[in-house]
Amino acid sequence: MSIPTNGNGGPLDGAVVAVAGAAGPAGRATLLRLAEAGATVVAADADAARLAEAVDAARYAHGGATVTGDTVDLLDLDATRAWADRTEKEFGRVDGLVHLVGGWRGSATFAETDLADWELLEKLLIKTVQHTSLAFEAPLARSGNGRYVLISAAGASKPTAGNAAYSAAKAAAEAWTLALADSFRKAGGEGAPPAAATVLVVKALVHDAMRAERPNAKFAGFTDVKDLAQAIAGVWDTPAQEVNGTRQWLTPQP
Repeated sequence: MSIPTNGNGGPLDGAVVAVAGAAGPAGRATLLRLAEAGATVVAADADAARLAEAVDAARYAHGGATVTGDTVDLLDLDATRAWADRTEKEFGRVDGLVHLVGGWRGSATFAETDLADWELLEKLLIKTVQHTSLAFEAPLARSGNGRYVLISAAGASKPTAGNAAYSAAKAAAEAWTLALADSFRKAGGEGAPPAAATVLVVKALVHDAMRAERPNAKFAGFTDVKDLAQAIAGVWDTPAQEVNGTRQWLTPQP
């Protein structure tokens, strides 16, 4: 089927981009930015009420933009595959999967690490990456300009004592995403890969409500969710072979 465009003429004009974990502040900013760029945005989250609010906000801000919401259990591989299949069937293509599913647990010291935190983070930060990557690999490759975008944290490269579970989960998610990138590389043979997988690294995220709650806080090294959304949209500005398998730092490297 043909995809309506808004006439922007950019690489996202008419593209179909799925966003996993779309209901939080980063998701809201990303939906807005992708809709502004002319993409058809297919948002998913486990929280139906917050997802509906985020989708409505993006639609309202960009009249005429196609932004849909779907409550998907990304911990269920079959449900995630069904979401990918449904998206490709309805819109004719899938040009991106942005992984924004987050979560944090930490402790005061290494010795106080609660392995229940690991069990939770392994689901939120690793399982959802495994399931979305397995479900969307083939559709993204068929797109010809697909992108899989993982948002990671600087702590994956320099873990601290109280963040053992979180840092280890983020590191595993990065490794999984880079393995997807290698799959795209091999699929391209001697030529360019059919799609790209990349990791955007932040220290932490900040948004307007956080600043309002803590007006005197510096949030040094934090990435504003609007800047993150801009970086996500910019992933399509660069050829797949230059994006694939990269870790792009949005904060100073530790």
